[in-house]
Amino acid sequence: MLRHLLTVAVFLFPVLAGAEERFVPAADGALAAALQSARAGDILRLGPGTHRGPVTITTPLTLEGSSAVIDGGGKGSVITVRAADVTIRGLTIIGSGSGGNGLDAGITLTQAATRARVENNRLIGNLVGIDIHGAKDALILNNRIEGRRDRRMNDRGNGVYVWNAPGARVIGNDIRWGRDGIFVNTSRDNEFIHNRFRDLRFAVHYMYANNSTVARNISTGNHLGYAVMFSDRVRIENNLSRGDRNYGIMLNYTNNSTISGNLIENVKNKCVFIYNAHKNVFRGNRFEGCGIGIHFTAGSERNVMSGNAFIRNRVQVKYVGSKWVDWSKDGRGNYWSDHPAYDLNGDGIADAAYRPNDIMDKVLWSQPSAKLLLGSPAVQLIRWAQAAFPAILPGGVIDRAPLMQPPAIAAPAWKDTVQ
Repeated sequence: MLRHLLTVAVFLFPVLAGAEERFVPAADGALAAALQSARAGDILRLGPGTHRGPVTITTPLTLEGSSAVIDGGGKGSVITVRAADVTIRGLTIIGSGSGGNGLDAGITLTQAATRARVENNRLIGNLVGIDIHGAKDALILNNRIEGRRDRRMNDRGNGVYVWNAPGARVIGNDIRWGRDGIFVNTSRDNEFIHNRFRDLRFAVHYMYANNSTVARNISTGNHLGYAVMFSDRVRIENNLSRGDRNYGIMLNYTNNSTISGNLIENVKNKCVFIYNAHKNVFRGNRFEGCGIGIHFTAGSERNVMSGNAFIRNRVQVKYVGSKWVDWSKDGRGNYWSDHPAYDLNGDGIADAAYRPNDIMDKVLWSQPSAKLLLGSPAVQLIRWAQAAFPAILPGGVIDRAPLMQPPAIAAPAWKDTVQ
């Protein structure tokens, strides 16, 4: 048995026998030469100073340094990885190109870069920060990524671009400027956890990405927080969107997903926008201080809404439709800050149902000029009649078991590193 195990070890690990740690000075051509002669398992420690790129890694190795800069000189991707089990750690990476079909990056992980690990780097001013282009099981951890600012936002690259990269994890990164913080296209089984996004178009932008998790992220001052499109079975949990401009969360053709524990506050337009998205569960979220709490349309009635809080939104719900939609589940509804609720039996559930909209709301949405009539006796008579005789109300949202108290949600705190 011992002889058999030794034979297996020889076959599995022959490449590590000659692995070594090598120092690479910041001299012209030294990095390229070191990569060309490196063997599997080598650790290349880059000396302080600027190392000339772009470079390509074709051997499983570790590339690291504490005061080293790799400058791509404005040509292509600064570092391209074409081998499995490569680690890039502790470097400052600058100077990518501006083309490559928009994919020139600080680091490009190709399909061959299985199990790549990119951690504790600074990627500054590149078109794309990190491009995970087909690499399986990549880990992007604790990097600082600052995109370009010399172009219109839509012409900049993304902080992290994920394409067809099953198992990719993007954790603990601080991403600023550029276009989208994380843009995911055609992938699955991904995790995007505890990242911070600022001054971007979208914090997280999902397209055709299933069975994934977006959790404990922070989005502040972006055009849109978390946009999930054409995706199924996504968990959007415990994220913060604060002061974003258009939407905190947007679901577009997204189904069978869970949206829970999120804090969306002070969004100028809409806390949540739902378009043709079905069979999703919204549970324990807090939507506060937005222009509209939730706007849903295009047949998005088949979603569960329970245990959420709608607080001080100018319009709590916008829904133009003829169906009645019950936003309570198993005798538990949502908290509404404008609901004059009472609870005689003390069970925490209000004794009267809540309806956020009436006929006049729908008239105002379709005919904004009708706002001139809001103070008229006719409008007041219509609203009194609806309150006195609810049967004449049109279809819309009704919460049959409103909560007396909102859920308390603590905003995720930012830490510079995640273990």
